[in-house]
Amino acid sequence: MTTIKLRSLLALGASAFLLAACQGEDAGGGDTPVEDPATGDTSTDTGDTGDTDTDEDTTDEGDDTEAVDFSIAMITDEGGVDDRSFNQSAWEGMQEWAVDNGYSGERGDGINYYQSNDSADFVPNLNAALADGHDIIYGIGFLLLDSVNDVAAQNPDQWFGIVDEISELDNVVSLTFRDHEAAFLAGVAAAHTTETGQVGFIGGIAGPVIDRFETGFTAGVAHVDESIEVDVQYAESFSDAGIGQQIAAGMFTNGADIVYHAAGAVGNGVFTEARNRLESDPDSQLWVIGVDRDQEEEGNWDGGNFTLTSTLKGVGKSIILSADQTMEEGFPGGKNIAYGLEEDGVGLTRGNMSEEAWAAVEEARQSIIDGELEVPEFTYSN
Repeated sequence: MTTIKLRSLLALGASAFLLAACQGEDAGGGDTPVEDPATGDTSTDTGDTGDTDTDEDTTDEGDDTEAVDFSIAMITDEGGVDDRSFNQSAWEGMQEWAVDNGYSGERGDGINYYQSNDSADFVPNLNAALADGHDIIYGIGFLLLDSVNDVAAQNPDQWFGIVDEISELDNVVSLTFRDHEAAFLAGVAAAHTTETGQVGFIGGIAGPVIDRFETGFTAGVAHVDESIEVDVQYAESFSDAGIGQQIAAGMFTNGADIVYHAAGAVGNGVFTEARNRLESDPDSQLWVIGVDRDQEEEGNWDGGNFTLTSTLKGVGKSIILSADQTMEEGFPGGKNIAYGLEEDGVGLTRGNMSEEAWAAVEEARQSIIDGELEVPEFTYSN
């Protein structure tokens, strides 16, 4: 594929992300059907495909704009497309892109995802997406780097994207984020909120990407009060909600009143544990900090909401921008496009923070953007 197939270009403007009504599984094991956020259909297939190229106008009646002849696809990491976090934010961005470009926003209409239950599914799913003829195929998460590189090297005329890692190949665009900046703000929020002087951080699989979250969070806490203890633990999974619940239970039992997770679907177990404890003891004060997308809804319980805030990561936005750039200017292969607070690629929600905590977060945000406050990126760079 060396040229872009377009029938008409749309005026590409800003629009709100489509929020798919997705429900993942809380803590508990077993293989469960995967719900399609766009249609509600469920499937346990890992390489489910659909016709992703259409010549029909799928826009609402009265809108005479034709859909562009261009399609994109994503390969999930092991967290699944309905992880309520990383993969889901990518899919929601693809749905927005589809609607903005004349498609319905439903899976199989200009967009598709290929579900990976574990790393063994990465290459088969990439090959399935390749066979289906998508213009750009995105690997969602650093775990897919080797698989994307292998398949991309064998198919130099196909365009690929990798999120959260950097590829040196000319037919791969790398989309990365300064997650430590947003995590620093989460640490500031936690430090201004904790009543016990103990907070927790749960990472998914250890590596440079999650290390950024840990480093930023612990630095943000220390920026406010170095005496606050931060319990750091890793689940070594992005999908096992049961492990997330188990680790969170230990942290809460040992005195932490706030837990920040950067662990994909593992975080579902963190929310479950906090909810169970609050329902058993409504007078307790516990908070969870979400990741990658606004997870306030996950904190709903009979007594209110326990999501203190969420760090935001514009995975979907980065996909939209790279796809649009490809259609308008050409594929930015071989480039690393990085997003931070300054580019509005990462951020923090207002959530349930106090006025004092929010003011401190806003002050820190501006100091980082202005270059007055430098956030360490890795634990080994402190």
